[in-house]
Amino acid sequence: MEVSVIGSSQAKILKTDLACRELGLLSFKNGSGVFWRKSKISFGQSSGLRNSGVRLTLKAVQTEAIRPQKISRRQSRHGVRLYVGLPLDAVSSCNVVNHAKAIAVGLKALKLLGVEGVELPIWWGIVEKEAMGKYDWSGYLALVEMVHKVGLKLHVSLCFHGSKHAKIPLPEWVIKIGEQNPSIFFTDRAGQQYKECLSLAVDEIPVLEGKTPVEVYNDFCESFKSSFSSFIGSTINGISMGLGPDSELRYPSHQGLSRSGKVPGVGEFQCYDKSMLALLKEHGETTGNPLWGLGGPHDAPAYDASPSSNSFFKDHGGSWESPYGDYFLSWYSNLLVRHADRLLSLASSAFGDSEVAICGKVPLVHQWYKTRSHPAELTAGFYNTQNRDGYEAIAEMFARHSCKMILPGMDLSDEGQLQEGLSSPEQLLGQIWSACKKHGVEVSGENSSDTIARGGFEQIRKHLSGEDVAHSFFYQRMGAYFFSPEHFPSFTQFVRSMKQPQMHADDLLSDEEEAEEPVAVTSESGIQMQTA
Repeated sequence: MEVSVIGSSQAKILKTDLACRELGLLSFKNGSGVFWRKSKISFGQSSGLRNSGVRLTLKAVQTEAIRPQKISRRQSRHGVRLYVGLPLDAVSSCNVVNHAKAIAVGLKALKLLGVEGVELPIWWGIVEKEAMGKYDWSGYLALVEMVHKVGLKLHVSLCFHGSKHAKIPLPEWVIKIGEQNPSIFFTDRAGQQYKECLSLAVDEIPVLEGKTPVEVYNDFCESFKSSFSSFIGSTINGISMGLGPDSELRYPSHQGLSRSGKVPGVGEFQCYDKSMLALLKEHGETTGNPLWGLGGPHDAPAYDASPSSNSFFKDHGGSWESPYGDYFLSWYSNLLVRHADRLLSLASSAFGDSEVAICGKVPLVHQWYKTRSHPAELTAGFYNTQNRDGYEAIAEMFARHSCKMILPGMDLSDEGQLQEGLSSPEQLLGQIWSACKKHGVEVSGENSSDTIARGGFEQIRKHLSGEDVAHSFFYQRMGAYFFSPEHFPSFTQFVRSMKQPQMHADDLLSDEEEAEEPVAVTSESGIQMQTA
């Protein structure tokens, strides 16, 4: 990467020189101006990066400056707002900004490229790490200040789950409670527990030192609102409420997902923790079917199995179509909807007067969509089959709380899926979007993974330029691959091809600022950092 100042004042050159020297760049001159470059810079200051051996490098190459374009007042106000996700471990477990210099360079590059803002995951396990009610927002406050100074908008995701991939667990005090009372975690038929989030069955049970999880989440939100009050409604213009594993509204039914290149299985029902079984028993008794409340389906397949490997999900004559199947699947899915209802109600109450968009994420469980039973959706908690729409109730609930819905997977196409998996991300996306449109719920999009497959950008553009207009798009996620020569040029073209919303006069560069040459971002520049 190269920084250049052409035809500028001596004071400007000196100021730039000091900043570049701090980054380890060396200056040289040619006939047109002063340049700073270095072939390799290591950013391994944090303990997490030192231990992982990850470095950030800026490669000196031929560069082409990217200048933000002025947007005419005549331009449509209905453009899609584009956000780029910051690394999952942007704030370390020690509550300091990880690879701060790399993020600072990335933020400036995104600002010059013309994106609306960035998305920041805020982890329960970092902020309220040591004890209930003991909040430490210092690392996130520092990062929000960085975003504010660059002039980008910020969408915050409140994450009440852990992440093995990013090595971010639940709060230490919650883990200790779970060791004594494992029924606070989801459990599958074999007794395997999912310890990355709490079971929705304990939402309103005082299992956390005398408080219910919903009460603890509410206290967390109120503390966030108080601590970031000077940014909410200005720099922070959106808040996503974590609803389950990976912040998505679902059961962790696919914790046994198959390796890449292999058809995923149907997943397993997560109804075997003590609290879920108690609710199932109660439901059986109140509906006059006490024997049906003794446990989950006995004929459901295992995680990696196909729908036809057992009798529950068979297309014809499967138990899912029986009275018992309807009884169980209705109960299982209704618990998920009620869980989201509680948390979105909480978010709406906490932030409804703050002039921010409140969002929740619904996953695109597209595996086996072309079968009659849609088994992967059923185990994830969506009672959606060939004969039943499972997303109407969810869209209606989002509308009731004036919340926007984030839908991942807009980079996926049916053509890119394994044929034997009978998957259809495009049809499922269309179905959910139709339910949202019917109930007046605004949709925001997201890509499915950090690595966009061939044709992924074209697929995103297709969805964002259709009749159904998305409110915003969250591109995941900043990191080593994001700034690599294999990816960043394509992303740059993607941004330039999208309609951006009209900017306010304060967001436009002044004539004096436009005269200055911006930091150059090149198609061959490499900025490497941990993607988490």
